[in-house]
This record gives sequence, C-alpha cells and structure tokens, in this order.
Amino acid sequence: HGTIMIFFAIMPLLVGVFGNLLIPLQIGAEDMAFPRLNMASFWLAVPAAILILASFAVEGGAAGAGWTSYAPLSASGEYTGVYLGQQLWLLSLAILGFSSIAGSVNYICTFINMRAPGMTYFRIPLATWSLFVTACLILLAMPILAGALIMLLFDQTIGTGFFRPEFDGEPLLWQHLFWFFGHPEVYIAILPGMGVTSHILATFARKPVFGYRAMVYAMLSIGILGFMVWGHHMFASGMSPYTAIFFSLMTTAIAVPSAIKTFNWLGTLWRGNLRMTSPMLFSIGVVSIFVTGGLSGLFLNQPSTDIFLHDTYFVVAHFHLIMGVASIFGMFAATYFWFPKMFGRHLNETLGKAHFWITFIGVYAIFTPMHFLGMVGNPRRYAELTAFDFLKPLEPVHLFISIAAFLTIASQLMFFGNLLWSFFKGRKAGMNPWEATTLEWEVPSPPPHDNFAGKYPVVHRGAYEFSVPGESKDYTMQTEPETPAG
Repeated sequence: HGTIMIFFAIMPLLVGVFGNLLIPLQIGAEDMAFPRLNMASFWLAVPAAILILASFAVEGGAAGAGWTSYAPLSASGEYTGVYLGQQLWLLSLAILGFSSIAGSVNYICTFINMRAPGMTYFRIPLATWSLFVTACLILLAMPILAGALIMLLFDQTIGTGFFRPEFDGEPLLWQHLFWFFGHPEVYIAILPGMGVTSHILATFARKPVFGYRAMVYAMLSIGILGFMVWGHHMFASGMSPYTAIFFSLMTTAIAVPSAIKTFNWLGTLWRGNLRMTSPMLFSIGVVSIFVTGGLSGLFLNQPSTDIFLHDTYFVVAHFHLIMGVASIFGMFAATYFWFPKMFGRHLNETLGKAHFWITFIGVYAIFTPMHFLGMVGNPRRYAELTAFDFLKPLEPVHLFISIAAFLTIASQLMFFGNLLWSFFKGRKAGMNPWEATTLEWEVPSPPPHDNFAGKYPVVHRGAYEFSVPGESKDYTMQTEPETPAG
C-alpha cells in the first residue's frame, strides 16, 4: 500500500502528469527540453510497475518488510524463492529510480532553458516553481535510494553484507540511506500540491498571490532543509542525544517556511472575491489538512515525545494527513482545475462538490481518532488488539475508523464516474473558463502538439503578448503583485 501509493500514484500523477502539462505551458515553451528522455522516463516506469505487481504472484508473496524495508529483516535469509517478492520490490524501485532521475533532469532543464522571452524566474507561476523544486529534490535524493536498493538487492542475491550483521554489516546504515531519501520524499509528494494550491487560491480569490516572492523562497527553503532532518525518523534507534538535538532543531526550523506558506495562503484569501468552485474547495482542503497534520508534527520533532509516540497510530495519522491526504487533495484540485484545459470539457460541479465534502469529512473521521489512539500507546501494524488488554476498550474507535474509511473509499467512485462521464459528455469549456491569468489558458483546449500553435509568447512586466501580428493580447500576470488581477 505504502510503496504503490507513494511511488506509483502520487509521484506519477502529481509530478509526472501535471509536470508535463504545466511546465511547458506556463513558461511559454513549445515542448519539454528532451522529449525522448521524457518518453524514456515513462517507459522505464512501466516495467517497474509490472515487477511490483508481479511480486504478489510469486512464491512467498510480495515484499514482507514494509514500505521502509528495514534491514536486517529485508536482507536476511538464504537465497530461496521465499524472498523473490522482496527482490522484485527492490528491482522495481531501482528501475523506477532511474525513471524519476531522467524525468527530473528534463524538468530542470526545461524550467531553466526553455522560458519564453521576458519570463523571468519571478514571473513564473507558483505551480511550476513547486514542480521545479520537486525535480531538484528528486535529482538529489533518488540516487541515494537507488544505490541503497541495489546494495540491499546484492545482500539478497549474491551474498554481500552491507546491511547484514552476520557479515559485519550495519542494519542502521539502511535507515540512514532510506530516510536521507525518505524525508525529501515527503516534500516531493507535498510540494506540487502546495504549488497547485497557491495557484488555484489566487485564481478564485481574484487577486494575486499574497507574498509571491516569500512563497518562492519558502519552497526553496523547504527543499534545502528537507535534507537536514532525516534523523528525526530515527530517534528511537539509540542515536546520540546530541545528534537528536540537531535533528530536532532542524525539524523545528523547517516549520518556519511551512508557516509562511500557510499565512500567505490565508493572506491570499483575505478580502478576496471568492468563487467556491470544486478546485477552490479542494485547495482550501489542502490548507486545512496541511495545518492539522503539521501541528501534530510538532510533537514528533521532540525526541522525548517521539520515543513514546514512535510506531503508534499517532505517526500513522500525522504521516497520512501530510503526505497522503494533502497531496491527494492537491491532485484532486489540479484535476478539477485543469481538466477543461486537458480535454476541453468541464467536470460536473455538483458531483465535484459532493465528492469534496464527503472526502473532507471522511478523512478527518479516519485520522483524527488515530491521534488519540497513538496517545494511549496503540501500536501500528497489529491486526488484533487481544494481545493488549489496555487497548480492548478502544475497539469501537477502530470500528468507527473502519466505517469512515469504507465510506470515504466509496465516495471516490463518484470522482471516477465524473471523470468518465465528463470526458465524453461533459459541458464544453472555452479557452479560459476560469478567467485565469497564466499562459496555458491562451491556447486551445486541449493544447495543440506544439502548445502555442506557431504563436510565440513574449512576457512583459505584469502582462504577456504573442508575437504573431494582428493577434497580440495583453493580460495581467497572476504572479505580479503590483497589478491586481481580473
């Protein structure tokens, strides 16, 4: 569940789909910098997906060491078919790592080198900025994971001892390597949702992003600090208290740019002419869920409280709200917002709003009680509570969470039905149905093969135009706070 959701759902959909859609369109490029590298990135992901699904069908079943695959559990044992599922998991993610690296190189080169004339860095919409920072994180973090995966695969197959204590290996080395990737991965998942939220809130508040430059610097700060906090996942591993203090301080520091983004979102909404469309509702949902999940992180960045709460339902709740639900809400917001641009038709607004409210209430009903379960010491990854007498009175809470989860899952059928129906029968959309102010809305829907159909955008301060004689247009840029939008 964890592996497929993170590596085969959130990253391909948020980073892959919307990265390829938005980066060229929003910076005025005809295509990605390296189209063939882009296609190679996609086709590397296909065998990776096949391998991880094949692991369910082999002897012994799929990988049994969890999505973190901690050694020595994931590295131990003789080399028999029982471990084939784990080996397929390792091989799949290693291949996917090369796919992600190729894609990130393409995004970074496109962002830096393919901008339209006049499209300076501080005129680029925040959605594209977030994808650029995400690509930088992938480029720096994914090779660490890929190397660790290959080392662990060698431990499994050819008898090396990188992480096996019986061969003088160090199991904790795996944790360091995994979390050095794993915490930037949290921001790889959430940063595109943050950028989409910033963009959509400004569009439907009918005003520029509040503190645009501060938002850019906050994303860059999150990207840098994200590489300095991996040890807070290892407070319970017996690390030196002095080391724990450093990671605790860095984790507290990363809350500052996150808080800047939150207050700037609220500043964008303040006294805006709000239009409560489906993408706007999901964007506000991102703000709400990110704040809720972030506040619980303040308990986990302190070693004294984290040691008690570690491996309890408190961590499950915090992690899912931040990395799972907030990212997925950003994905929903982006889908509802750019669906008319991708396919030329609107998603149904009534179904969209119903989908939002059921999902929004459902996720809070699932994860809020988990915080309380964690506070009383309810461990995660246990199927039954019979081994813990003090937890038996909490069985009704688990039942409540399960019912809320099933109802929330069922509500997603509404979304997929909306997608399918609207693709064929949805209300047709014009070029700019949301009255947005960025470049992608000045091309036909769906965009032609070369994006701008032979017209070359030229960006001025607060406006842009096209270089075809007789067809030039001026529009206010959403990213320029000096000139109000609309």
